[in-house]
Amino acid sequence: MIREVKFESQDRRLANINKVLNSYGIASIEEANQICEQYGLDPYLECEQTQNICFENAKWAYVVGAAIAIKKGCKNAADAAEAIGEGLQAFCIAGSVADDRKVGIGHGNLAARLLREETQCFAFLAGHESFAAAEGAIKIAEMANKVRKNPLRVILNGLGKDAAMIISRINGFTYVQTEFDYFTGELKEIKRIAYSDGPRAKVNCYGADDVREGVAIMWHEGVDVSITGNSTNPTRFQHPTAGTYKKERVLAGKPYFSVASGGGTGRTLHPDNMAAGPASYGMTDTMGRMHSDAQFAGSSSVPAHVEMMGFLGIGNNPMVGCTVACAVDVAQALNK
Repeated sequence: MIREVKFESQDRRLANINKVLNSYGIASIEEANQICEQYGLDPYLECEQTQNICFENAKWAYVVGAAIAIKKGCKNAADAAEAIGEGLQAFCIAGSVADDRKVGIGHGNLAARLLREETQCFAFLAGHESFAAAEGAIKIAEMANKVRKNPLRVILNGLGKDAAMIISRINGFTYVQTEFDYFTGELKEIKRIAYSDGPRAKVNCYGADDVREGVAIMWHEGVDVSITGNSTNPTRFQHPTAGTYKKERVLAGKPYFSVASGGGTGRTLHPDNMAAGPASYGMTDTMGRMHSDAQFAGSSSVPAHVEMMGFLGIGNNPMVGCTVACAVDVAQALNK
């Protein structure tokens, strides 16, 4: 596929990208693209199909990441994900928040976790504010289990039962309606409706009434890795849910890896984010630091906001799905 290599803030990124590519014996992004083509891979398109409003720099970052994974001979998808993370990191603008937090490496490591057998259930802890969690979940549901022995379970857990049902209907997920007994602390499953019969139906989508029910849903599914959405309801739902569940898992001696997708205004400029000022990227970023094992930067959904953090123009949630998908593509190509 002949495409002109042209992307946002190219002049501020290119020196570091070439430095990383050269360390693997790759001369340029164009050569990285040729390497992917030789193995029948098109990470540029994979990225575009994951979140169709993503920026050019995100698409080329996955080309670079996949080429590095091929050069390293990553026949294992989890190893390929970590190598792709190196490519994503190469695109970070020096001195930016994303560079400081090593967000590219973090994304590679998160995708690797989802591809390893130790992780059994991954949750998008959302405010049910957007469909970005769905974009990430769709790719993971379609791709991760192609290389895993035991299927990875993927759930969406957000605030509001109506919102959960609507997101399930539109995306073909399974809506699970629950009822929390505040007297006994018991979670009851009322009904479940699958809105498709393909891999998407394996994604369970829950709507909680509040934090207590949200935590109960996490226990019900045995979530061991999650990522928070950060635009709508971060202070009302997803951060308190992740933090409370983290405390309970620690007390129970069970593992739980919590990822905060970052912080910022996202699509809804609500007061708790705006008032906290630019230094903290809002209250959602601050709350994420209180429970997370890994902290990303920018919006869970909005490409422009992740890009503003010095990273790539793709939402953090879709990015998780894209990294998993590209890693599986590389592993399958090298195992042919």
